[in-house]
Amino acid sequence: AGVPYYLIAYCQIPSHLITMKIQLILVAALATAVSAFNAPSRRDFVKFAGVATVAAPFMAQAEIAVPEQSKEYAFPTDWGLEFKYEEDAAKVREHMFTATGMAKGSDRMEDFGKNLKKEMVDFVSYYRRFPKIAGKPSFSTLYTSINVLAGHYTSYGYKYPLPEKRRKRLYQEYAEIEKSLKRGR
Repeated sequence: AGVPYYLIAYCQIPSHLITMKIQLILVAALATAVSAFNAPSRRDFVKFAGVATVAAPFMAQAEIAVPEQSKEYAFPTDWGLEFKYEEDAAKVREHMFTATGMAKGSDRMEDFGKNLKKEMVDFVSYYRRFPKIAGKPSFSTLYTSINVLAGHYTSYGYKYPLPEKRRKRLYQEYAEIEKSLKRGR
């Protein structure tokens, strides 16, 4: 009765690092390795594999709080790059964070979007040329976020806020970028 302690270690790996396909492969490999030593019944294996496969995506996953959209924000005056990666990445992330939280009808929303898109394009155009920077996790995640936000602006214009699903994904990426920048990565 119950899952052996050595199988529980699998569930403690952060799920955002493991895709569903890899999770299934790990469960199968782990079960095969364990069966060589303990020879558990097929019922125990199926029970564990089902629980691990269903539960793994939800375990150890930090829930990101998605702030309510707001029409109130401070319009930045620090647009543009300083050509210092950590400072520029933090600034672009902060501007994107503000843009992601804007509600329809926000004051100067179109001006904000145009300035941000230019800043994002300048950031990517400049920093992707440097292999040491382009290989950093913070850069690749920020690049992904920039593509999402720039794609939204291209498809829907600057006056329309992001849909909730896209906002949630972006806020998760912003949290990852912030962690990576704090670690110098």
